[in-house]
Amino acid sequence: MPPRLTSFADDARIAFDNLADRASGLVNPTVRLGVTGLSRSGKTVFISSLVHNLLHGGRLPLFEPVQSGRVSAVRLEPQPDDAVPRFQYEDHIRALVKDRIWPDSTRAISELRITLDYQSASGWNRLFSPGRLSIDIVDYPGEWLLDLPLLGKDYRTFSEETIALAKTGVRSELSRGWLALTHAADIHASADEMIARDLATAFADYLKACKADERSLSTLPPGRLLLPGDLDGSPALTFAPLALPADGRPGRNSLWTMMERRYEAYKSVVVKPFFREHFARLDRQIVLVDALQAMNRGPEAVQDLERALTDVLACFRPGTNSLLSSLLGRRIDRVLVAATKADHLHHESHDRLDALTRRLVDRAIDRIGMAGAGIDVMALASVRATREASVKRDGHDLPVIVGTPMEGETIAGERFDGERKTAIFPGDLPADPESLFDRIAAGESGLRLPDVNVVRFRPPQLEETGGGIKLSVPHIRLDRAMQFLFGDRLA
Repeated sequence: MPPRLTSFADDARIAFDNLADRASGLVNPTVRLGVTGLSRSGKTVFISSLVHNLLHGGRLPLFEPVQSGRVSAVRLEPQPDDAVPRFQYEDHIRALVKDRIWPDSTRAISELRITLDYQSASGWNRLFSPGRLSIDIVDYPGEWLLDLPLLGKDYRTFSEETIALAKTGVRSELSRGWLALTHAADIHASADEMIARDLATAFADYLKACKADERSLSTLPPGRLLLPGDLDGSPALTFAPLALPADGRPGRNSLWTMMERRYEAYKSVVVKPFFREHFARLDRQIVLVDALQAMNRGPEAVQDLERALTDVLACFRPGTNSLLSSLLGRRIDRVLVAATKADHLHHESHDRLDALTRRLVDRAIDRIGMAGAGIDVMALASVRATREASVKRDGHDLPVIVGTPMEGETIAGERFDGERKTAIFPGDLPADPESLFDRIAAGESGLRLPDVNVVRFRPPQLEETGGGIKLSVPHIRLDRAMQFLFGDRLA
């Protein structure tokens, strides 16, 4: 079982917030949907496409309330949390549709409310329900979610686990400079601000190197060291793990004491407020992952993604909400883990991407001894940037995808200008992910993963109707994700 993350005082404040949410929900039924992702998985694009397709009548055949014609109106409304920045939907959709560029990635929390008027499928519900549901979309960086397990760890545990991980695989090379400083530091000497800053900077540089595209590692807490925001330079972010002795205690004014105090401050100032004010109030959650990028970077990136998913899923308690639990300890009753960028594959491989991601999730669930109820997995593309075609090669039809590579992308030595389309063979995922994961876990020497082309394509150019109105953003399985995440609330 995951460790307890909150104190009784925190629980009391959470219960109070849930009571307030419940009272508000009696007047205006609401579902709070958390959206997060790991390492450039496309959170901003997912939210923008979801909202655009709802507002503009997108093709959503698997989203039953729209397909059956029971949704009569959809609109954006002011969000209920005035202290949280608004998700700038209009700016992001303009970038996607008009400029055909991908919007900036999530760097802080934001929120957006979209409200649907609908007719219940049940005659009984039509008597008692106002036929209105507000979806409060809470967008937050995946790094913040990966910080939650820190609430159950003391400084010694955090230091030991972080240093041990830093000595494995490619991390051992990336962490060399930071670890050299760490092992040279006199933890019993008087606290020195310059030494603390040098250690914190070297540690943050190591985390950034792990996150870089050429590595694409996922397990990178403390996440706010990667996204410092307005806390940049504060003592709560100026800390790092230390190589601690097996026993003994820190001196009163030692470097050890300073780092331990700042680690606890990080949990109090950064992690706990996010958990209490946002995470603990969610009803549903989607976690976006870029499994293709991990596959493309090799076995170590795949193992690290599995480790990150284990930490992520340990934060959730999927299951059905009772009235009492929703009042006093709200439970996230549905979690969707979605592998993005399915449009980078031919549709014949979509089910394989789904199966590969499902195996990652199943292994994570097994590791934490948690039931899989309330958890689903799927492959999707929030915005479909390619179309499918076939080419003749050696007398055989070869399935390809066609799109416009972003400016600067290079394929087979050819550099693209961001205007010209091209067709590429996307590669094949394994039909049996089980054997692949067994070989990865066994540390098979020289293991090469299936070669999958991960080319960055520009967003598509949307077609227009006769009246000059642009069609909704194309997607893959976005409607299926909607049905799982909140379709039941529109029954």
